Amino acid sequence: MRYLLIVLSMLFVPLTAVRADVSVGVGISVPGVSIGINMPAYPRLVRVPGYPVYYDPRVDLNFFFYDGLYWVFLDDDWYVSSWYNGPWDRVDGYDVPLYILRIPVRYYRHPPPYFHGWRADAPPHWGEHWGREWEQRRSGWDQWNHRSAPPPAPLPAYQRNYSGDRYPREQERQHTIRSERYRYQPREPVTQQHYQMQRGPSGQQGQGKRNEGRGPDHR
Repeated sequence: MRYLLIVLSMLFVPLTAVRADVSVGVGISVPGVSIGINMPAYPRLVRVPGYPVYYDPRVDLNFFFYDGLYWVFLDDDWYVSSWYNGPWDRVDGYDVPLYILRIPVRYYRHPPPYFHGWRADAPPHWGEHWGREWEQRRSGWDQWNHRSAPPPAPLPAYQRNYSGDRYPREQERQHTIRSERYRYQPREPVTQQHYQMQRGPSGQQGQGKRNEGRGPDHR
């Protein structure tokens, strides 16, 4: 029996390691996960002044809306979904859009402890926290002209009609409803990929790998 357990453990360990390294295209890894968010109804989103980003001041979450997706910062990871209650896709830190990185500290309703002492009207010190390699690959992320910010994406108000038992849990159903009710064309690669993934296998064809050698961010 002891030897049988050893053999079984050798079989299952490699499978677990492979699953942890799952990556799909541009920066989205481990798609379709639950992160414990269960909002009872469509969020009350308020514009972050001067940014193409919305947040919900009532919830005890780092919950935002940008470029057609909901964004949540939880346990040092960013997650996205086209619907307010998920399911969620984890986004690689190297691929988080600039205007999400630039959200001032004061709009994080549940900031992590390491935010303490940082200016409330400035973005988090991502380079200081995520390290030199991240800072080099995302150099310039905090340098921008506020007047050049793009207009915000329209809010997906149609989702007000879907709460509780009416909330669509299947991603294909979510895609069908969104494609009929929300015609916004996203500008960010992460959003474009997320939309394509919801279409099913045919929507993922032609997806490239993340650009490991991306240059400075100056949008």
